[in-house]
Amino acid sequence: MNGKLFLPSIILLTGLAAFSCQNPTGQITLHFSFLVDEAPLLLDSAKYRNAAGNHYDVTDVQFFISKIKLMSTSGETVEVVDHQGVHYTDVRMPGTLEWDIADAIPADDYAYITFVFGLEGAQNATGAFPNPPENNMSWPGPLGGGYHYMKINGHWWDESGNRNPFNLHTGKITGENGFDDNNFTVTLPLPDRCPIVKDCTTHITLQMNINNWFSNPHVFNFNEFGGSIMQNREAQLILKANGHNVFSAK
Repeated sequence: MNGKLFLPSIILLTGLAAFSCQNPTGQITLHFSFLVDEAPLLLDSAKYRNAAGNHYDVTDVQFFISKIKLMSTSGETVEVVDHQGVHYTDVRMPGTLEWDIADAIPADDYAYITFVFGLEGAQNATGAFPNPPENNMSWPGPLGGGYHYMKINGHWWDESGNRNPFNLHTGKITGENGFDDNNFTVTLPLPDRCPIVKDCTTHITLQMNINNWFSNPHVFNFNEFGGSIMQNREAQLILKANGHNVFSAK
């Protein structure tokens, strides 16, 4: 990432023994890809249909994930500390679609990967990211400040056949008692127990199915919510609930 998070550094007090043959380590690379159902996402041109029957296209997909952890079959949990565990992804920026994580990951068989979709706590403080592209995700101060968790932009066709812009932007929003924080935790099974092998790099792909934002457990209908949801609490909560079913790990 170009921007650096202004947070206290996390120092691993690990002796040389951690890198000995008794404690072998490997590394992981995360890849990010985008689908609409079974087909790769095509920006700008393809017209898709969601569960509500809305036709739409997509021009942008941008989001943060944070607090990435790997859970092994032996019950151990390893938390990623590279970049304080935060990664920004932009479908139009190839450099953000691959993350070579610098951490030395203990060799083991890993069964699950978990992460927060969005940002939490001090990681979501206004000004934490001073540089683009991350600072372009700033969230308005009157809505709680910090950063967008996600931006999906595009167009949708209403019942009269008119093409309208949409901005599915998620983040904090005014709730009944202060601000609702619409981040959420995703836990995904890893294929084939995903071994981390000594001195090797294991590749994991996180796939986002765009159509799943609009279904399961709730149907999202553009004819009901329109194109802008930044101050629409009901729409934000629907996307938060549906987001648990958006990702898969390959």
